[in-house]
Amino acid sequence: METGLKHFHSYWAYLVLLTLLIAVVNAIIGLAGNKTFTSRDRFLALFALIAAHTQLLIGLVLYFVSPLGARNLSNMGEAMKNPGLRLYVVEHPLVNIIAIVLITIGYSRAKRLPTDNSKFKTLTIMYLIALVLLLSRIPWNAWRS
Repeated sequence: METGLKHFHSYWAYLVLLTLLIAVVNAIIGLAGNKTFTSRDRFLALFALIAAHTQLLIGLVLYFVSPLGARNLSNMGEAMKNPGLRLYVVEHPLVNIIAIVLITIGYSRAKRLPTDNSKFKTLTIMYLIALVLLLSRIPWNAWRS
């Protein structure tokens, strides 16, 4: 089960990054072009939000099912001394949760803002920061192999 979850988590990450990138580019184009915020723009942002939340749920299940995560919760001091282990046990989960919180806040705020320009600006800033955070904590060595 753990191997299947790891593969699903890894492949779903491609979808998350792609939808987030599309939402960011769409928001930048809307902001730069002074365009009207349409239901298509809202759908792109919502799809990125849903993909990210799904990834979070898969990741949390994997974290507590995997011996890598569960085993090191009791020995956090040892995990913090090992950079590779620290990435999986602390940095990757924490930074990705922060990124998903930013996506959620960005989407929620953009829904309520009165002007189209402010909606695009909020989505651009929050989703772009989240994208950078996600990219910064991907375990690239393990992901490529």
